[in-house]
Amino acid sequence: MSNIKNAFAGGKAFIPFITCGDPDIDTTYKVVIEAVNNGADLIELGIPFSDPTAEGPVIQEANIRALSGGITTDKVFDLVRKLRETVTIPLVFMTYANVVFSYGADRFIRTCSEVGIDGLIIPDIPYEEKEEFTPYCDKYDVDLISMIAPTSEDRIAKIAKEAKGFIYVVSSMGVTGTRSSFSNDLSHITEKIREVTDVPCAIGFGISNPEQAEKMASISDGAIVGSAIIKILAQYGKDAPSKVGEFVKSMKDAVRKA
Repeated sequence: MSNIKNAFAGGKAFIPFITCGDPDIDTTYKVVIEAVNNGADLIELGIPFSDPTAEGPVIQEANIRALSGGITTDKVFDLVRKLRETVTIPLVFMTYANVVFSYGADRFIRTCSEVGIDGLIIPDIPYEEKEEFTPYCDKYDVDLISMIAPTSEDRIAKIAKEAKGFIYVVSSMGVTGTRSSFSNDLSHITEKIREVTDVPCAIGFGISNPEQAEKMASISDGAIVGSAIIKILAQYGKDAPSKVGEFVKSMKDAVRKA
């Protein structure tokens, strides 16, 4: 069984997203530890990229801060090695195809496996082009996470049938960022997913408060939150870890109610 499924074994999952190296790698380490200690079930670690096309201004700025601070893919791998000394919950990378290609796909995914990364989210690779990565992911036992958006209608079943780890359901069209409203089709999407697979699905993009997290978890298997956490990091910098921990606790408490 995929280690990622363990994140959903105890009920609804809360999944925070953290940009590695923002504001520095030591702070990222402390933020992850705080998130784990406060109930995070799985953590998405973002590997910074200069042109993160799926991201809104908040996470774009986090990428810029991290890259300006000298973050590299190798430093992110070293961070995961250090985290794995104590952290046992599933960890996945969220990054872009160019990051993987420039490192070498085989080498990148092999190193993911070696350091303890359980899955990989690559938002700029459409379902039809995933074969560029699946042979390596299968070889090294790293789940390539599928994304399903409101526009995926005629492909939902096809994508879901082949999904591994968990399915990332995109709440609405556009880039990441906090939102006040979401697509009305989300229940329909999760129902169609559940008709063809028992792979869990979690909803992300725009969730920023406990009420939204509870609502999204009530129609899926979990909630993913990124921009709201990155805003805390932008505001508090190196003092952010405890603040992130408090936020994660409030969000985990909310999804438990779903």
